[in-house]
Amino acid sequence: MRNRYLDLLRAAAIVRVIVYHLYGWPWLSIVLPAMGVMFALAGSLTAASLDKRAAGEVVTSRLRRLLPPLWLLGLVAVPVMLVTGWAQETDNAHPFSVPRLLFWLVPIGDPPGSDQALDAWEPLWYIRAYLWFVLLSPVLYALYRKAGWAAVALPLLIMAVLDVTGIGFPETADAALWDFVTYGACWIAGFAHHDGRLARVRPWIAAPIALALAAGAYYFLRDAGTYDLNDVSESQALWSLAFVLIALRWQPPMGWLPRVKPLDHAVTLVNNRAVTIYLWHNIAIAAVWPVLTFLALDDLGDRMGEAGDLLTALALTALAVLAFGWVEDLAAKRRPRLWPTSNAPRDRTHATTATAAPGTGTGTAGGTTARGGTQGGGRQGGSTQGAGAPGSGAGTTEPATTMLAVPGAESRAARISGTVSALAGRTLPRKQSAAAAMHRLPADWPPIPRDATTPEPAQQPAEATPQPASPPQAGPGQQTTPLPQADPGQQTAPPRPTAPEPRSGTAPETPGPAAADGPGDSGLPVAGRRADGGDPGARPTLPDGFGVSREARESGPEDATEWFSTRHRTD
Repeated sequence: MRNRYLDLLRAAAIVRVIVYHLYGWPWLSIVLPAMGVMFALAGSLTAASLDKRAAGEVVTSRLRRLLPPLWLLGLVAVPVMLVTGWAQETDNAHPFSVPRLLFWLVPIGDPPGSDQALDAWEPLWYIRAYLWFVLLSPVLYALYRKAGWAAVALPLLIMAVLDVTGIGFPETADAALWDFVTYGACWIAGFAHHDGRLARVRPWIAAPIALALAAGAYYFLRDAGTYDLNDVSESQALWSLAFVLIALRWQPPMGWLPRVKPLDHAVTLVNNRAVTIYLWHNIAIAAVWPVLTFLALDDLGDRMGEAGDLLTALALTALAVLAFGWVEDLAAKRRPRLWPTSNAPRDRTHATTATAAPGTGTGTAGGTTARGGTQGGGRQGGSTQGAGAPGSGAGTTEPATTMLAVPGAESRAARISGTVSALAGRTLPRKQSAAAAMHRLPADWPPIPRDATTPEPAQQPAEATPQPASPPQAGPGQQTTPLPQADPGQQTAPPRPTAPEPRSGTAPETPGPAAADGPGDSGLPVAGRRADGGDPGARPTLPDGFGVSREARESGPEDATEWFSTRHRTD
């Protein structure tokens, strides 16, 4: 989820840049040091990306978002400058040079331009500084994680060395170095905002540090005789860092912003088109007076004239957003939008898992939502998978297969209706306590002995009266002994029938191991074997013929616990 406080700070900083470039009021750089705030926010977001992805992938992603809007500006501005005589200018500080045109592709130096188009290329120093910070971020972040706050102070120490020694470098390198020492502390302070180190600084420590930095900024401004921070790099660096330490440490509640719809939409629009607004706002400002002159609105007085200038500049910037802002969506691999007053929709995941009812032969329902909203024969919302095996009588419940769905492909009501339909008529498993599950006896315990010729008897219902035991068939080659006569009035078990004698010369037939689940298997008892159709909650009883041996038994055990508690002979 986006931090709307950071979005509000970024939007305010960009608007401040537009107002400053329009009116040139120096006190605006003190009220809100916009460039320092923007670099700090970018440093925080870059640190978050470095924690999640590899350094090379982060740098590539940042450059992919930064460079295409610049290329589009160059595609428009460079031909216009050439047509208006850039190549013929002799006293230009940035004369036309084919090799220097490469800075419009990879701005490691300031992209050049003509004197007449100064408003088009002069603000591009920010793009160059931003590029260098992105390239150095993996190293700076590693240094910050080892050195902590000392890494934040490093750019200020380098600035002090440059001031004391007066070391100079070639123009391109010198400009990049001074921008680094001016705003590098703010960029690295963004790292501290990301990992929470800045938030852990006590207010009684942060406030004196900010005041000390502000005092240093005032000292350099007094010597320079100006109150415009953009004219004094030392003051800009110190005051920007002091402002960032206080502004980013504070996290006010932002629940009010969504309730103010116009402001909320404006903040979202500015954040979604930040690069486009910065690149084109100065050209829009340069076009304000020609447009007002054409409309005969260039003489409205001081108050009305200033307001008219601002409204015209904002309107022309908005036209640039409509015309060129879509390239930011393409660079970020988003669907192009003309006026993004809401954040780009994210893919949502919908999955509904239903438990198959016993005997229905169905499995997972409503488990697959296809990208695009439909899949397989136009079924919208989901598809049924995992049908039960033939003859099994029950389906297999499988985890729902989840795919990303494009929002809007199906309505919310349709999704809720599909979920309710999938759950309707399902038999959910009955909940029971762990103690009850531990003390319940299986419905088929004790194990049932089976011989090779008698099929497995079915379990009797719980409420049925046990029938008198009947002797099972004897196994091949087994001899039986007549049972002794019981006393008068005593119930005796019927005699156990004998199996036919095998023919001479032949070995007794022994069931093979292949038939393990039906008549003719090994005859061994199968622990935990459960008869189909039994009631899990019924009290188990022994099948007919269980426990009958050569010796007569007066009565058979009535349940499993009695069978285990009495002495008995093995069959």
